[in-house]
Amino acid sequence: MAKGNASLNRYQSLIQTIFFSHWKKGVTQFDFSREELETTAPKLGFASVKNIGDVPYSFRYRNKLPPDILATQPVGKEWIILGAGRAIYRFKLVKETRIVPRSDLVCTSIPDATPEIIRAYALDDEQALLAIVRYNRLIDTFLGLRVCLRMPSMADAS
Repeated sequence: MAKGNASLNRYQSLIQTIFFSHWKKGVTQFDFSREELETTAPKLGFASVKNIGDVPYSFRYRNKLPPDILATQPVGKEWIILGAGRAIYRFKLVKETRIVPRSDLVCTSIPDATPEIIRAYALDDEQALLAIVRYNRLIDTFLGLRVCLRMPSMADAS
């Protein structure tokens, strides 16, 4: 483990330190707590993260785990982070899963109908992806149905 590795950001440093405080060769899962995230930050020399729950969330959905953690994965397996209870998380080694399009299927090209203003400010997160999916009516095309967005009105509140 490269403790104190200057090339890692705060989230990566936190998750890597916690990972290696629990992991031993041959271990396929272990739990860690939210409290560990809070107490580890000062030990690494930086202030605690304001939204501490975003640390495991970011590695579950947005970012890759640090290279030192990835190096512990056997071939065909990968580490994931799961919720394991109230303020408890679980690192678990699972079969590697990748959804790969089949080459024998027909490809349907859909012109990008995302407004320029949305495209200009769309980042690379899940909200930007959802906006692009909606503007391009990809759910409609995929399901072969007309999907309507119904916004709740004030009358629905009563």
